[in-house]
Amino acid sequence: MVSLRDERERAIAALSDFFAQGDLDLDEFERRLALAHRATSTEELTALLADAPERKDEAVPAPLPQTTALARGVRPKQWVVALLGGARRGGTWTCARKLRVLAMMGGVELDFREARLGPGVTEVWVVAMMGGVQIIVPPGLPVEATGLGLMGGFDAIDRTPPVPDPERPALRIRGFALMGGVEVKTRLLGEGFRGARRRLEREARRGRGEAAPGALPRPEEV
Repeated sequence: MVSLRDERERAIAALSDFFAQGDLDLDEFERRLALAHRATSTEELTALLADAPERKDEAVPAPLPQTTALARGVRPKQWVVALLGGARRGGTWTCARKLRVLAMMGGVELDFREARLGPGVTEVWVVAMMGGVQIIVPPGLPVEATGLGLMGGFDAIDRTPPVPDPERPALRIRGFALMGGVEVKTRLLGEGFRGARRRLEREARRGRGEAAPGALPRPEEV
C-alpha cells in the first residue's frame, strides 16, 4: 500500500520535473508546491497533476536525493561562523540537528539541495549582523522560515504539510537580522545564480506573453 508520504514525494518530484521542462511557470509551480505540502489525501495530490502533459517515455521521477533521512550519524549541534569573512556549506554534507549560524560583517551560504538531513525537523538558528546569510533549498524540502529584521530583511516562508511526518526531513529556520539580511531561495539541483536568473527571466517573458529571443513567432502572430 502506497502511503500519503510517498505520494506527496512523487507529486513534488513530478512538479519539479515539469517546472524544469518549462511546462509550469514560476507562480503556478510555487502554488502547486504549497498545495502538495498541505495535501491531506492522495486525491488532492492526484488533482495537482491532472492537467500535466503526458510523457510516455518518461517515468515519474523518484524523490530527490537531498531528502534522504539518516537514522544515525547526525551531530546534535553545529556552528557555522563568518566574522569579517565568508563561510559556505554545499554539495553532499550532513547537517546537524541544530545548526547555529552567525554572520557578523561577513557572509554565509547554506546549500541544502544535496544535504543529508536526519528524520524530522532540523533547526537552523540564524543571526546576521551587518552581514548576509543565503539559504538555498530544493523544491521538495518542507521549509518554515520566520525571523525579525531590524534595519534589514528576513525572508518568511511556510511550505510545511498540515500533518508533519516525523520520518521526513524538514527545515525550521529562525533568527534575526540586524543591518543585514537572511534570504531563502528555492533552486533546482545544479542550478546556479545565472541559471536561476535566466529561468526567472524566461518565466517573466512567458507571463507577459513574449516570445523568447530567437523563438519562432506563434501562428496567430504571422
